[in-house]
Formats: sequence, structure tokens, C-alpha cells
Amino acid sequence: MTVVEEPDQKQDREPRRRDRGDRQSPARATFTALTAWLSRPLADFHLVLALTGLLTSIGIVMVLSASSVASVDPDTGSGVYALFKKHLIFVLTGSVVFWVALRMPLKRTRALSSMAVLVCLVMLALVLTPLGSAGGGAQRWFALGGFSVQPVEFTKVAFALWGAHVLVTKYHVLHQWRHLMVPVVPVALLMFALVMAQPNLSGTITLGVVLMSLLWFAGAPKRLFAVILAGGIAGAVVLALTASYRMSRVMSFLSPGSDTSGAAYQATQAKYALADGGLFGKGLGQGPSKWSYLPNVQNDFIFAVIGEELGFIGCIVVIGLFVGLAIVGLRIAMRNLDPWIRITSGTLTVFTVSQAGINIGYVVGLLPVTGVTLPLISAGGTSIWVTMFLMGLLANAARHEPESVAALRSQGPGKFGRLLRLPAPEVYRPPTRRRGSGRAAPRGDRPSARGARSAQAPERRRAAPGRRGSSVRRGT
Repeated sequence: MTVVEEPDQKQDREPRRRDRGDRQSPARATFTALTAWLSRPLADFHLVLALTGLLTSIGIVMVLSASSVASVDPDTGSGVYALFKKHLIFVLTGSVVFWVALRMPLKRTRALSSMAVLVCLVMLALVLTPLGSAGGGAQRWFALGGFSVQPVEFTKVAFALWGAHVLVTKYHVLHQWRHLMVPVVPVALLMFALVMAQPNLSGTITLGVVLMSLLWFAGAPKRLFAVILAGGIAGAVVLALTASYRMSRVMSFLSPGSDTSGAAYQATQAKYALADGGLFGKGLGQGPSKWSYLPNVQNDFIFAVIGEELGFIGCIVVIGLFVGLAIVGLRIAMRNLDPWIRITSGTLTVFTVSQAGINIGYVVGLLPVTGVTLPLISAGGTSIWVTMFLMGLLANAARHEPESVAALRSQGPGKFGRLLRLPAPEVYRPPTRRRGSGRAAPRGDRPSARGARSAQAPERRRAAPGRRGSSVRRGT
């Protein structure tokens, strides 16, 4: 038996159906709100601050947990907090470095990049002399009191800043191979030779990542990367064959079960730690790996402790933070107009995230063990300072996005700007092309050719009848 509704009842139900259709699902509402927040002028700047703070906080907690056993030394009388206190000092001083990089004008940073590369080359040469400190079969540190400094860490940043400066300056002739390769590639090869003389294969790999990132963001042809990749693989094979300890690492990676107590010991123990952690981990401070089962756990293998004590969920959180850093860094590079800021932001982002990927890769067994630290999380003085400086530069670049510059100049510095005493960013003005000079501005410095011609055509037509007064018109 069917019930026929009255017309009044149908009219009452129609608004209800429209109301249900107007309502958004929670997922769609969240996505809309997130998109609206990301479109705000200073969203990238706030994201860089948040990601840096979260990764640094995780590093402080995990270094405290991982280094408690290794800190105890009856001979020197050091307690369980010895290494943690040293790491905390590096974090505090690194925060000052972050603030300096955030506050320093980017034009001044670019101007100092050439001198920085020269100083780093001198430091790489001096570390091989008796002034350098040797340890573990390598000579790659300068010992300063109770601290040690690795010049290769500073070299990576200086090379990225200087390489971007050179490529932007020569952008109009980069279609010629000699201008594309010289002087960036020869300087890089000199750095590779000095770093491998220490020897330091992990530093050479990360310097290679910086070189390829610079060429990629500068628009180098893809066939060049195939040549560089082939040369890198050939060089790695030669280096592995010329050193027995490198060959043993490669063989232990290819057959990890053949020598679990020798060259593959660290990689095997790292896998055991990850497996013991399960989904939620054993809890902070409860992991047994730091009890001499996994050597150097607070530095190169701290990701294994994260998996052991925080479980699979903790590992996913850390990986997600680095993925977020990659997205934000590339977004900053795309949203800036200054080509030097674009190349620098993209290169530093790829360098930092790839370093994290290499560390996580060899901990989980996807790559051979190379000794690359996990940025902002692993214990270590020079790496903390350098990564803090990189994050400061990235946050500074985020404040130079066109929308951010307009907002900061019209609405004031904001809460963080007043708290950190940050100056207003400078408006980017592309260099003008001089008439009669064969030099053209870089691609990022000028608008599209068609738009430029259409915008300049009316001016030329107005100035054509009186060419004698064109100089006056040009100055108004």
C-alpha cells in the first residue's frame, strides 16, 4: 500500500535535502581549511619554523635516551647526561645560528658566498695537515677543546650558495657547455679530491648531491645527469676496490647474512632493533640496543632507536616530517621570483632531505652503511650548526615570497617578526637589460617575452615621434 504525500509535506522535505547537500564531509572541510591556510602569505615561513622545532625536539629526546649508556665513563667520571649536555649546547648555539641566518639579508649572504668557498677549500686542505685530528682511520676534524669541527659540513653549504650565485650570473650563456661546467664542476672535483683524501666517502656523496641539485635547478640538460651518474658509479666502484673496508661494506650489503659479526654487524643490529620495536615501540628509554648492542647509536643509527622505542608509528612520524620539509622547501623555491633564492632553496632542500633519506636507507637495509647523520636528530656538533643554518636560510627565503613581502611591508612584522626582531624583507627588483649590451637578464629575472613585448609596445609607440625626448621619458 503506497502512501501519497501531500504537497505541503514535499515542500517541507525539499529544504532538508538541500541542507544535507550543502553540508561538507569532515574530510572535505578539513582539506578546504588546509588549502585556505596554505594560501596565506606567511604559511611557508611558519611551516619551516614548526618543522625545525619538531625535528629538533625529537632529536633532543632521542639523544637523551640513546646516549645515556655511552656517556658513562668510569675513567673520566662522566655521568649519563654527558653526551646529552654536549648535544644540548650544540642545539642552543645552533638556535643562535638559525636566528642569524634568518635575520641576515640574502643579498649579503650571496655576496659572501665566494669568500666562504675559498675559506672552506683552505680548511679542507689544512685538515689533512698535522693541524687536523685523526680518529677511526680518518683525518677529517679540527679539535677545539672538547669539541670537534668537520670542515666538509661547512663546505656543502658554501658550495651550494656559491654555485647558485655563479649559475645565476652566467645564466644567459648556460646553453654553452663550457660556461655550464666551468667553474662549478672543476671546483666540485677539487672538493671531492680533498674530502676523499681524508678519507670521507659520505661527505663526497653529499657534495655530489649538492652539485647535481645545482645543475638540475639551473636547467642543465638531462643527458648531463646521465654522464655524471655514470661517472659517479664508476668512481664508487674504483673507490670500493681500492680500500678493503669499503669493499667489505659493499659485500656485507649484498650478502648481509654472511658476516653478521663483522662488517654487517651494525646493519644487522639495526634491523633487530627495528623489529623489536613493533608497531608502538618499547617506550622511551626502554630499548636495549644502546647497551653496546648497536655501536654509535646516538649518531649514525639513531633512527634504529626511534623504531625500537617509538615503533613503526614513530618512524612514520619522522619520515612524514622530512617529507613535509621537502614539500615546503620546493614550494618556497617555486613561489620566489629571485632566481638565486629559487636555486638555493631547492638545492638546500634536496640536500637536507636526501641526507635524511640516505641515513634512513642504510638503517633499514636499503643502502650500504655510509655514516651520514640524520639531520636535526642525530647527535653531532657541526651537523647541528649547519642544518640550523640551512633551516634559517630556508625560513628567510620564505619571507621573501612576493605575497609575504607585501604582507610584511603593509601589515607589519607580525608576532614572530617582533619576537625575533626580524627586518622587513626587501622587494625583489629584476635587473634591467641595457640597450646595446648583449647581456640579457636570467630567465627568472624577466617576465615572459611575449608579455614583455606587449607591455613595452605602447611605450615605444608613444616615444617614437619624439626620439630626442626619449631620455626624458625614460627617466620619468
